[in-house]
Amino acid sequence: MSRSNDEDYDYLFKIVLIGDSGVGKTNILKRFINNEFQLESKPTIGVEFATKTIQSSGKAVKCQIWDTAGQERYRAITHAYYRGAVGAFICYDVTREATFKNTEKWLTELKDHADGNIVIIMIGNKIDAVDQRIVRTDEASNYCEQQQIGFIETSALDGTNIDVAFNKIVANIFNTIGSKSVKKVIQVESEHVVLTEPKTTQTKSKKNSEGCC
Repeated sequence: MSRSNDEDYDYLFKIVLIGDSGVGKTNILKRFINNEFQLESKPTIGVEFATKTIQSSGKAVKCQIWDTAGQERYRAITHAYYRGAVGAFICYDVTREATFKNTEKWLTELKDHADGNIVIIMIGNKIDAVDQRIVRTDEASNYCEQQQIGFIETSALDGTNIDVAFNKIVANIFNTIGSKSVKKVIQVESEHVVLTEPKTTQTKSKKNSEGCC
């Protein structure tokens, strides 16, 4: 997954993608960064990230998006990566009800480990699979309203609402934390971090490994 070479930006926002394995987090990221979609891909191992600079509120915002593994065995090593995040997408698959029900656990985990002012938007992905949809839009929308978080439905396959989702979360971050607080950015040494199996040494690379969906 290639990254943006544009180093001219006003703000750097760390945004995390979380949710069950296979809901499409990696392809949401791929679609946003490079307008790509990988039909067959392996599950993300640990955490990886990529960046893209967009314009919002008259400012250049470098979005640093972290794609976290959804498998239970990797949860312990991803907790630390909520630290410093100013935005989060909780993703589920509209064709798999269990992934929607599990968003409650992801939301609890996020509130336990992230900053209290983090902007949260829930993504219902794979809306292109019209005949396979199980989770209704109104059901998810009502839940998000109760939880006081944002909501949007997307398709990483055809790109529907992917850019809209990222533009929305960046705008909401500006509105929520204000221009003064927004200056608290997270600097990193590399444009890509991969954590391998649990209890192994963290490795850093400029090349992205394959991710899931």
